[in-house]
This record gives sequence, C-alpha cells and structure tokens, in this order.
Amino acid sequence: MTVLRLPFVLLLTSLLGLAGCTAHKPIPLYQLDGGNPAVPQQNQGLAVLLGPVSVADYLQREALLQRQPDGSLVPADDARWAGSLAADIDQVLLRQLASRLDSQRLVLAPSNPGFTPDVQVLLSISRLDSGPLHPAVLEAQWRLLDRSGQLRDSRLLRLEQAHFGSPAEQVRAQSMLLQQLVEQLAVAIEPLRNQPPVASKPAPLPQAPVKPKQQPKIPMVGPTRSNSEVLRF
Repeated sequence: MTVLRLPFVLLLTSLLGLAGCTAHKPIPLYQLDGGNPAVPQQNQGLAVLLGPVSVADYLQREALLQRQPDGSLVPADDARWAGSLAADIDQVLLRQLASRLDSQRLVLAPSNPGFTPDVQVLLSISRLDSGPLHPAVLEAQWRLLDRSGQLRDSRLLRLEQAHFGSPAEQVRAQSMLLQQLVEQLAVAIEPLRNQPPVASKPAPLPQAPVKPKQQPKIPMVGPTRSNSEVLRF
C-alpha cells in the first residue's frame, strides 16, 4: 500500500511546485520607445508650451489593453505598462518635439509664471491601442495658439501602424505612431516661428481728479417789510 501511494505523492508535489512557479512568473513591463532624438543645440530657440495634453480615460490604467476582433478591449495577461502611460506619452512628445524644432525652450503645462511661449500646443489623444490581430491606431486632435493666444491651426488625425502581434511589437508600433504625430506637429508649428512681436498696450494716461459737484445755492428768504401802518383802537 505504501509503494502504490508514493508515486501519487510525488506527482502531486510536482504539480503543486509547477503551479507555484506559474503563479510567481514575473509579468513583463513595457514603456513607449522614444527613439533616439538628438539633443537640441539652441538655447534661445522657439518657446513652446506643450499642453495641456489630455489622454482618454480608458488609457489611464496599468494594463496593456488588447483590441479584439469585435472591437472590445481586454487587459493583456502577460503585459503591463511600467508606470503611467500618460506621463510616458508626455515625455516622448516633449523630447521628440524639442529635437525636431531644435529648441531647449519646451515646457510641459502648467508652465512657470515667467515663461512666455511663442506657441502653445493643446493636444487631445482619444485613442491609442492595438491588438494581436489589429494594427496600432492613434486618434488625436491638436490646436496651436500663437503669442497673443489666437488660434492659428487645428487638426484631427488618425494614424495606423502594422505590427507582428506580440505585446513588444504592439508597444513599438504605438511608439512609432507618437513619433509620426510629432513629425506632423513640428511641420505645423514651423510657420509660427517668425511671428511679429505682440504690440504692447500703451499705459493709460493719468486721469485728472474729479471735482465734486457744487450744489446750487438757494437764496435765503428774509422777513418782508411793509410800509403799511396798523391802527389799534
């Protein structure tokens, strides 16, 4: 009886050990690939305020979402984002745009009170996802404001990038879409490089002190004198 029970115990121990190894298998973490942008050389280049950059709510999570054939989104079991995807997007956009504009004067919103931008980029990313059988898709809108705060350009765009299906390939494809976005954005910003200076408002002239209005004088009414005599009896 003991001989028959021993193989069963060994088999059960092996299965439990295998399950333990599977449960503790580390999940790969991914970051967007920012490429190798050149470091800007101009310290006095174009001043750009990047943001606010808004990212769709469904992307505000740790899981790497997978687009399914029916259009639904499912969290990947074997992949996670390493940190905040929104913060990762900000850094990729900032470094790529600074390199393409060759300017060190790029700041993420909100900026310091003393920073006066030549251009402000308002960017909204409504979609950035992919799936094993779906290409990476980026949908976004940008608006460009000039020095005086006037709207100079606005654009909606949709970009696609094919990949080979693995999570690593999907992340690489999404990174390439962000770099394509920056490439088009830099082209749209270039015409604003040589803006005329904003005319300063003249200082208001000092106003003369307002004199209080004088009330009209009302003549005093005195007692009326009469030349008639009063007779008493």
